[in-house]
Amino acid sequence: MESLTMTPQRVMAAGGGDLETLAAVVAVVTACMGYARFAARRLRPGLPRLAALLPVLAVLPLPPLAFRALHPRLISGFFLAWIAEFRLLLLAFGQGPLHPSLSLPDFVVGATFPVTLRDPRSAARRPGLGLVESAAMAALLAAIVSLYQHAERLNRYVLLSLYSVHMYLALELILAATAAAARAFLGLDLEPQFDRPYLSASLRDFWGRRWNLSVSALLRRSVFRPVRARLGTSAGVMATFAVSGVMHEAMFSYATLRPPTGEAAAFFTLHGACAVAEGWWAAHERWPRPPRAVATPMTLAFVGATAFWLFFPPITRPGADKQVVAECEAMVAFVQDAAGWAVDSVRSIFAGRS
Repeated sequence: MESLTMTPQRVMAAGGGDLETLAAVVAVVTACMGYARFAARRLRPGLPRLAALLPVLAVLPLPPLAFRALHPRLISGFFLAWIAEFRLLLLAFGQGPLHPSLSLPDFVVGATFPVTLRDPRSAARRPGLGLVESAAMAALLAAIVSLYQHAERLNRYVLLSLYSVHMYLALELILAATAAAARAFLGLDLEPQFDRPYLSASLRDFWGRRWNLSVSALLRRSVFRPVRARLGTSAGVMATFAVSGVMHEAMFSYATLRPPTGEAAAFFTLHGACAVAEGWWAAHERWPRPPRAVATPMTLAFVGATAFWLFFPPITRPGADKQVVAECEAMVAFVQDAAGWAVDSVRSIFAGRS
């Protein structure tokens, strides 16, 4: 197996090869979604439609493994093995955001991109990530990447804290860029992906209303509601977190190219149990509750501490974090070189006119 620790030169070489892989993956996914749309238009929801979609469900987890670089492998794994699989399963039973009447471009985007159409009946309209905010986040992410040069001198928990902020900023920017592309090319009115998770006053607030909202909406529709209808709210919450844990195990396997360790599943099972306990406590209106000024840091501290314990080790143990850093450093260097080339080009144009 190829070492996970890569130099920036190897990263750039892998990225060049992955451009060809990307074109092939897009072609495969488009063909799969074209077939899924064709089958869904001709079969009623239920077992016949599910049986027709099984070949697509079996193929979609495979294309991400063709990428050599970690970022495209992980991002495409998230899009195809999680988002697309769950949305096609919902489509098989006549539920979810997909509908066979959609045009093929809308169907492909709706199936594979982690975006949520904005409900026109909703009065509350959360603003998406603006240009200035995106630029500030990108600058902060670049600053964090520059600190990794001193990783050997940093305390382990300081480094993991930087990883936590890095992960949040990267997800915000990647998912916001995905939504912006869908909005620009298809004219879709989309919900933002995050709602200031750093203000969460409880685990239910963090996972259910602020963090990665497209995934929350997908799990709510595909797991929580069916289980709650049969077994009750607590069972629905635990089932949702359990499924999320299993899918994170799959995402970690895409990142590390190693078998699941069970730690991500344990992380989400623990958080599910704590969320159930929070709901049980909240049901007693007269029981005391901490003020938001106390609840928010307590919530973030719990998420951080349990992430240090269970979430990050499956990534750091095989060295996947070092590959993430190498790829980010290569990207920052590429952007800096491109910006320098653009500035020099503008200067030469003005110098030629004077």
